[in-house]
Amino acid sequence: MINEILEHNRQFVADRGYERFLTDKYPNKKIAIVTCMDTRLVELLPAALGFRNGDVKIIKNAGGTITNPFDSTMRSLMVAVYELGVTEIMIIGHTGCGVQGMDSREMLHLMKERGIPEENINLMKHCGIDLDSWLHGFDSTEEAVRETVDLVKNHPLMAKDVVVKGYIMNSATGELTPL
Repeated sequence: MINEILEHNRQFVADRGYERFLTDKYPNKKIAIVTCMDTRLVELLPAALGFRNGDVKIIKNAGGTITNPFDSTMRSLMVAVYELGVTEIMIIGHTGCGVQGMDSREMLHLMKERGIPEENINLMKHCGIDLDSWLHGFDSTEEAVRETVDLVKNHPLMAKDVVVKGYIMNSATGELTPL
């Protein structure tokens, strides 16, 4: 599959397909979005919200939430605000999220099935990593989005004039519901 992607990329560049996407690093609409990496949202989210290339910064992770105030998603928001001029942040969860109800024990079981040695798992625990917490999903998408909004709004390094709001997107229709 990767070789097919690379061949497509060579042709895309040769045909100058990139020209319609040219923009700079600053988001035209001064908005950053934290959302889920779910494949259903790849094209749906920008289309449903009317965003084009260059309009917004989209930060994706599993679940579209921030679980640690100093993780890479929060760092990306800091860069967006202080380096790229973002003034508004949208936290967008979605219906049918795979992280909702995710079970850390099942994830650890799958790791072992894929060849991760028990020693590696024990090493993480010995280093103080709470794998059960780190690999656990959330029970309610709405509550997870609310908690993320609260974390971002009240982060000690977040500018107080930045607007932060939460939403749930319908994964089929793209309808956005404010929380």
